[in-house]
Amino acid sequence: MWDKLKDHHKSVADRRFETMLDTARAEDFSARAGDMLFDYSKTNIDPTARDLLIELLEVTGVAQKRDAMFSGVAINETEGRAVLHTALRNLDGDPILLDGDDVMPEVQATLDRMSTFATAIRDGSYVGQGGKITDVVNVGIGGSDLGPAMAVQALAPYHDGPRCHFVSNVDPADIAGVLRACDPKTTLVIVASKTFTTIETMTNARTAQAWMAQKVSDTGAQFAALSTAADKTAAFGIDASRVFGFEDWVGGRYSMWGPIGLSLMIAIGPDAFRAFLRGGQAMDQHFKAAEWHENLPALLALVGVWHNQVCGHATRAVLPYDNLLGRLPAYLQQLEMESNGKGVSMDGADLPVNSGPVVWGEPGTNGQHAFYQLIHQGTRVIPCEFLVAARGHEDDLHHQHQLLVANCLAQSEALMRGRDLDEARDKVSDKFSGEELERQARHRVFPGNRPSVTIAYPKLDPFVLGQIIALYEHRVFVEGVILGINSYDQWGVELGKELATALQPVVEGAQDTAGKDGSTAALVDFLQKNGV
Repeated sequence: MWDKLKDHHKSVADRRFETMLDTARAEDFSARAGDMLFDYSKTNIDPTARDLLIELLEVTGVAQKRDAMFSGVAINETEGRAVLHTALRNLDGDPILLDGDDVMPEVQATLDRMSTFATAIRDGSYVGQGGKITDVVNVGIGGSDLGPAMAVQALAPYHDGPRCHFVSNVDPADIAGVLRACDPKTTLVIVASKTFTTIETMTNARTAQAWMAQKVSDTGAQFAALSTAADKTAAFGIDASRVFGFEDWVGGRYSMWGPIGLSLMIAIGPDAFRAFLRGGQAMDQHFKAAEWHENLPALLALVGVWHNQVCGHATRAVLPYDNLLGRLPAYLQQLEMESNGKGVSMDGADLPVNSGPVVWGEPGTNGQHAFYQLIHQGTRVIPCEFLVAARGHEDDLHHQHQLLVANCLAQSEALMRGRDLDEARDKVSDKFSGEELERQARHRVFPGNRPSVTIAYPKLDPFVLGQIIALYEHRVFVEGVILGINSYDQWGVELGKELATALQPVVEGAQDTAGKDGSTAALVDFLQKNGV
């Protein structure tokens, strides 16, 4: 299939896809899930390419693997685990069996416990040693930070609970800056670590504990834990009533639908949090039921495969024209690059094609005044993914929101159309002539024919955010199945952790640098001489 796809791409690579774009194509090369629209008409994918890509779904068994995932089969084969984060948003409680046991009663019981605790924090019936909780500090890293931090920012208009802060970096500047703005007597610290051993998280947790101990007598009373390590959370002083666990079939970067989302629930309330879950559940149902040519996660994945593995475009820019989604690109970096940044297939063989792309981005319109220059006129093609809402939350500034939308649509149009040399000459012919006209004109040429897709929705609310996150989760799943890799392990994270643990006593001066490479030894020497 890869050869067929690459041969077809080669035959149409020089085509201006602007010439294909009319109203009929715009309708045919778009799809909907509820009120969400996915438009991929501004790409070089034609009916033949789409048919070949859908055939790729069939020959790689995406439907069968999808059904296996939802039914609790251990598709995470390298770790022997099921992949059931979708159960966390299965609000209707339909049975999901794992080794013959229904996981849903425990999922629902944990959600109810979270709701009770969040409500107590929000209404003041749970108090700190200085009164009602005013601030919540979530201490985590990776999926225990990026998801809830992104979602709390995205749903800021729905905040009516305590202020939420996030600490992830072991750099002391991170936690010091957050704690400086809080009062220990009215702060709840949530420690998010499934094993309660993650070195960055536990280092920050102990720092927070020492900070709180300066003003309160019972530090454990103002800590909660998102962890399955009951013995370790108890040793830390956290009562079992404030410990919320989740199973090993929930991967870290897929975990904010459950206990890892506690900070979000406290910020927006249990009802809004359930609306967020409903959005994810709606996308699950769409993914399971929609035909491939109407299936948003499948189509988003196929566009990604076309651009990366077929066309050879190594990066993907995620460009939300929704400032509330400012952390979405960082969240998707982990979701995609940790999931599909693999070099071997399930059987251990080298991949015959490239694995996942480099994912990056920033909100519009800020990016237009930063890196869009490279996207428009650089020598490498960077496929773009735009996200935009029809309405913002500031009704009295709707005209300004319309300007934002106009900028979003203009960027995708400009990437497609470009500007040829004749048009560039016309732009400056009143200022220059002769050779100087040619030189100046060439600087104003935009090659165009640069692909983009657009995800549009009515308004960013909890339900829509749930749709967006589940859409990208399933996109990663589909791409992983097509590539034949395991999207749910992350062995690439381990080596650096191991070496950091070994290096810490060297940096502290308790061990010498014997056995270290010359570069590392020299760097340690420099840093020690300068105060580390």
